[in-house]
Amino acid sequence: MGWAAFGDRVLVGVADVTDDPAALESSGTWAVVQTFEGRLTCARMISERPVAGWYDDRGWQMPTPDAWTTSLDRAAYEKGVAVIRERIAAGDVYQVNLCRMLTADLPSAPDLRALGGALSRGNPAPYAATIDLPEAELCIASASPELFLDRDGATVTSGPIKGTAREPSGLSDKDRAENIMIVDLVRNDLAHVATTGTVRVPSLLRVEEHPGLVHLVSTVSAELRPGTGWPELLAAASPAGSVSGAPKLSALRVIEELETAPRGVYCGALGWVDADRKVGRLAVGIRTFSWTDGRLHLGTGAGITWGSEPAAEWEETELKVRRLLAVR
Repeated sequence: MGWAAFGDRVLVGVADVTDDPAALESSGTWAVVQTFEGRLTCARMISERPVAGWYDDRGWQMPTPDAWTTSLDRAAYEKGVAVIRERIAAGDVYQVNLCRMLTADLPSAPDLRALGGALSRGNPAPYAATIDLPEAELCIASASPELFLDRDGATVTSGPIKGTAREPSGLSDKDRAENIMIVDLVRNDLAHVATTGTVRVPSLLRVEEHPGLVHLVSTVSAELRPGTGWPELLAAASPAGSVSGAPKLSALRVIEELETAPRGVYCGALGWVDADRKVGRLAVGIRTFSWTDGRLHLGTGAGITWGSEPAAEWEETELKVRRLLAVR
């Protein structure tokens, strides 16, 4: 039986599956996954139970470090950073999030109760999610620290992350500039579906501590226009600005040129929607494992600006997955 765990609850049993975002305006509680490339899967769930005692505490056997391959090796990644800096100098873009996919062979589907439990112990995250829905071909375990979209009636909130370091003293002017660029992009995205004058930035450049690193996080909020719902909101905001770049369309073209593997669930969105109460919460699909076709996938990336140093950006991609690959 399929299930999906979010925070303190587990949704159990699948009533139906659709790729139509209008379903999120109908009825019931839905598990929602959208890939970075835009493929949407919505599964209406049957029942709910507390998460206490759900995860397996006997441990998880992660593939060994030498079992993982990367879609971009260090030389290719650093070359990509240099190309992006050239595009910035030419005025094509201001910032691009450059990612690489780590992949390890895993013939059988992972025990998500074990992997989810290992993540909750070794890398707890505010928007953690574990989704085991064979009916929808979804097998995902996420320790996402980033809020994509939170909806409560007409009020929508996003929490873009830009800026990563081992400790607060390591956050730089480049990190702060990068965050402000993406905040402006998210403001613009939400303005397409918001009532005029309601887009706000309640919090800017706050430092959040997470396992093994710190992030710069901002908050953007808005009030949806009457008659606007999830279909319009997802169309306006996807993919998340923090994992694409600015201007978004130009950044996406650069990503398509430089990245050699699709991101899939990584950098997409995942979470839940209660259509009856008009509430929902979707995280950005970072720090996220997914399993397809006998392989386990984990993405990592960094935001590239004019001030980026190729070696430092590669090291940031390493920092972001180091703790995840060590969970047991």
